[in-house]
Amino acid sequence: MGKIAFVFSGQGAQHPGMGKEFYESVPAVRALFDDAEKRRPGTLSVMFDGDAEELKKTENTQPCLYLCDLAPAIMLKEAGIVPDAVAGFSLGELAALAFAGSYTYEDGFSLTTTRGVYMGEATREAKTSMVAAVKVPSNVVEEVAAQFRHVYPVNYNCPGQVAVAGDADEIAEFSTALKERGGAALPLKVAGGFHSPYMDGAAVKFASAIDAAGLSDPTIPVYSNTTGKPYTTPVSETLKMQMNHPVRWEDSVRAMANAGVDVFIETGVGNVLTKLIKKTLPDAKAYTADTVEACESIIAELGGAR
Repeated sequence: MGKIAFVFSGQGAQHPGMGKEFYESVPAVRALFDDAEKRRPGTLSVMFDGDAEELKKTENTQPCLYLCDLAPAIMLKEAGIVPDAVAGFSLGELAALAFAGSYTYEDGFSLTTTRGVYMGEATREAKTSMVAAVKVPSNVVEEVAAQFRHVYPVNYNCPGQVAVAGDADEIAEFSTALKERGGAALPLKVAGGFHSPYMDGAAVKFASAIDAAGLSDPTIPVYSNTTGKPYTTPVSETLKMQMNHPVRWEDSVRAMANAGVDVFIETGVGNVLTKLIKKTLPDAKAYTADTVEACESIIAELGGAR
């Protein structure tokens, strides 16, 4: 076996009840969640008992998912499964940086809460939506998007899949135009035009929060959404670009593989990244660690291989 990477999931797979079994089973996770509740009262009730619409609000989704991203990673690390590299998809990058030591888990929660507030505000300033453009290469998606003033390819997920954000009416027209080129556009369960110019104002405000947080250099490589390469010093300047620039996920996955990673473990909620990785690197081992049972299975399989 080569190197292991933890990859932290992003928005879209959130659901009520997420994270609860880790809270009940892993003392370190319970301590983190309890601290988060003190910092942001009501967080755990939204996670464990809230309804889907309430959880879908960006200012709720992001801090809740941040905690759920870290929970399986903490359990795996305590059992001796330690990654050689990490990456996170959009929101997941905040958890990846915390796991790699750029800030404490607790301070990362506060930073993520601020990020969610600013991005939530931005989603309410314009009528936007996102779709996954599939069945055609990324250059075709870019060509079709270029026909519209407010439509932007934003997440380069894997071969044949690019998420597109923009004005809701223009996205509808884009979807029709993409179909004429042989593609299809699938609506995404997110609240706004993330990683596009619609987030410029939020990115400016979040930059101040990043400066105040005082980020440290990570102790293990963290692959950046924006560059597709490991973070370099200063870490804060790369993170400042993340919110309003495309997610180069396919590039990140390939870069990790080129650095020797052949085992990917998705920590968080759902298995979206696991699927994207398998589409990008069919021969790689990709595990989904979204339940206590799944973590126990991974520990049993990989625990003696390190």
